[in-house]
Amino acid sequence: MTSPHTIVFDLDGTLVDTAPDLINALNHVLDREGLPPVPMQSARNMIGAGARKLIERGVEAEGRTVSVAEMNRMTADFIAYYADHIADESRPFVGLEEALDHLAARGHTLAVCTNKLEWLSKRLLNQLGLSGRFAAICGADTFGVQKPDPTILRETVARAGGQMAASIMVGDAGTDVGVARRAGVPVIGVSFGYTDVPIAQLKPDRLIHHMRDLPAAASSLITA
Repeated sequence: MTSPHTIVFDLDGTLVDTAPDLINALNHVLDREGLPPVPMQSARNMIGAGARKLIERGVEAEGRTVSVAEMNRMTADFIAYYADHIADESRPFVGLEEALDHLAARGHTLAVCTNKLEWLSKRLLNQLGLSGRFAAICGADTFGVQKPDPTILRETVARAGGQMAASIMVGDAGTDVGVARRAGVPVIGVSFGYTDVPIAQLKPDRLIHHMRDLPAAASSLITA
């Protein structure tokens, strides 16, 4: 029996495949600006740093720049549209719920630490029937900082009732590896998420290719 830990998850590209709804919202905004849509496959790796950065990357892909006021308007438009369509096509990754069941059965506490806004994160997880599994769901606006600033991870663990010395981060991108390293906790990388740098190159402590492998990866870190 491994000792109970706090297992902290990124959201987009780690727990849930949110790319279809995020990219549809991005393309809604781009269309209103008279810009062509971004293809789904190339846009997947633009995800992970929040709505504003996603829009910036979408605009930059067309070689255009916008003013701060325009970006503020586009971001508000994006969030309004996305909130109404947040779970149209987004689904948990295969094997997620079984993996969470396994971790919970071992006494681990589960939490979410994301660069998505907290209320959007909770809305998504509520609509997917997942929010009750997590002791804390914290976003970019919860503590006023985003990953990879270690404060967001430390405060998420504290809100979940855990200790940093008994915590593990799980994520798909450089912000997740970065926040774990800065906070001094081990990190499990998932290879099926959204990142412009392959997660293996970021050298997480463990790397998994399917959610069914998560419990074993967590156990190996705890007993190492």
